Amino acid sequence: MARNKYDIDEELEAQFNWAQFKRLIGYIKPYGKTIGITVVFMIVASIANLLGPYLTKIAIDDKIPQKDINGLVLLAGIYLAALFVNAVCLKYRIRSMTDIGQSVVANIRSDLFEHLQKLPFSYYDSRPHGKILVRVINYVNSLSDLLSNGIINLITDLCSLVMIIVFMLIVDVKLTLICMAGLPALLLAVLAVKNAQRRATQVLSRKQSNLNAYIHESICGIKVTQSFAREAENLKIFKDLCQIYRKAWMHFVRIVFLLWPIIDNISVVTVSMVYVVGISWIGQGVTVGVLVAFVGYIWRFWMPIMNIGNFYNNIITAMANLERIFETLDEKPNVTNLPGAYVMPEIKGDVAFSNVSFQYEEGDQVLNNVSFRVNQGETVALVGPTGAGKTTIISLLSRFYNIETGTIMIDGMDISKATLESLRRQMGVMLQDTFIFSGTIMDNIRYGKLDATDDQVIKSAKAVKAHELIMGLKDGYYTQVNERGSRLSVGQRQLISFARALLADPKILILDEATSSIDSKTELALQEGLGRLLEGRTSFIIAHRLSTIKNASRIMYIDSGRIIEEGTHTELLLKKGAYWKLYTAQFSFLEVV
Repeated sequence: MARNKYDIDEELEAQFNWAQFKRLIGYIKPYGKTIGITVVFMIVASIANLLGPYLTKIAIDDKIPQKDINGLVLLAGIYLAALFVNAVCLKYRIRSMTDIGQSVVANIRSDLFEHLQKLPFSYYDSRPHGKILVRVINYVNSLSDLLSNGIINLITDLCSLVMIIVFMLIVDVKLTLICMAGLPALLLAVLAVKNAQRRATQVLSRKQSNLNAYIHESICGIKVTQSFAREAENLKIFKDLCQIYRKAWMHFVRIVFLLWPIIDNISVVTVSMVYVVGISWIGQGVTVGVLVAFVGYIWRFWMPIMNIGNFYNNIITAMANLERIFETLDEKPNVTNLPGAYVMPEIKGDVAFSNVSFQYEEGDQVLNNVSFRVNQGETVALVGPTGAGKTTIISLLSRFYNIETGTIMIDGMDISKATLESLRRQMGVMLQDTFIFSGTIMDNIRYGKLDATDDQVIKSAKAVKAHELIMGLKDGYYTQVNERGSRLSVGQRQLISFARALLADPKILILDEATSSIDSKTELALQEGLGRLLEGRTSFIIAHRLSTIKNASRIMYIDSGRIIEEGTHTELLLKKGAYWKLYTAQFSFLEVV
């Protein structure tokens, strides 16, 4: 069985890439001042937290033997004040770093979404949309804890570790050296699991992406699934992907949580050594208060080390996701404004293709040296078999793709040298794949011209004979429709999209199968409106229903990426060529029906 795009693993970097981590830091830099203040608060909190064991030592060795009640009360007051300071500082840390973390996450997601809107159709043609969606949502969300807590905790834990060592050295130097004897073993353990953890994280990331891609595909194709009674087969595929993801997750968990028990065991061993040695040294320079204080510090000594270990786990996990995020951000849009691109002035609508060739994939030539000229105000129909290159011609005119060779001119200006915005804002495009956004019908039509008034929207709908259809709905123009217009018929969606395209008042109008799903009665009404709307515009119409293009100024028959016939409807019928065969075959079929 051939593999689908959703179950093909994506490649990731083999080595940890610090350059990506530096890019992440670049998102954090604007908040450097707030982070600096937070670090100061956390250092104060750390000092306040470390006073406890030292105050306990003083109480046991000095105040209790001397029965100094006032001294004990004073120590208790200092300890309570330290706890209060610690609580205030922690509260500030939580609020400030959560705000910074979520701001950075929002900035990354915003940059990612903005960049995705610039990428060409070819990017979306080559990968499942679910794998794109998982980067914008899941992968960015995975950075939230790292940014909100991880980085600031790393800084404060490192500072705390230094201060703990200072306090421990003040209390007893020899016991401090015993405590730190476990660090070499810890370093070896970290180095041992590092590569295994990174590989496990990468595998989990790939399997999550595959699962998300299949779920997205299944939801989008649910009508086809149910139509062909394929639920059982899809469920089997889904369960297989879930099982693969589960195995990857369990392996990931085993590796990730391996570091914590290693640290815990090393800490327990060193604490035990301190107990054994410390008790044997009591009366030989070590007091009970020193031992109690030191035990308090040794647990605090290992706590930041455990936190740093957790941060290490988080950063390894985050790096696998960062690779995908930055890979997307580094994807170069191949349809962009050239250096020095000019703003295309208001156009008249003269269009010229000169020796244009194009292929979507290497070795699959779609257009072969196509040349033609269309004058302002002409209506040109493109007909021919499926896959002949009709939609490709209008896609290249809209600069959805870059041509390989040749030139495309509008009013004598090379469109490749114009800015995309100035070109496309003067064109109205209704593609074969009609898309309706969630919202009201009014909003969907206004999408073609955001500053249009309600009257202009209604006028556009009336022109394409969509007004009666819309008014027949429960709330008229304010009827809420779901994503992709699932509550509307295909014909209704096409009429609304047609109104949207016409509202923009384009100089060049492109209709790709605009009437393919409209019933005959509606089509007759639509033709009446089209006659008025096409006046003064250069229009390109792709239609398999030849009745809709009889009145076109010119009809071009496309086959195998070439224009093999060209002329009016009458002229082409007289030639009795490819167009005549297509026309007679279609209408002979209709007569039989």
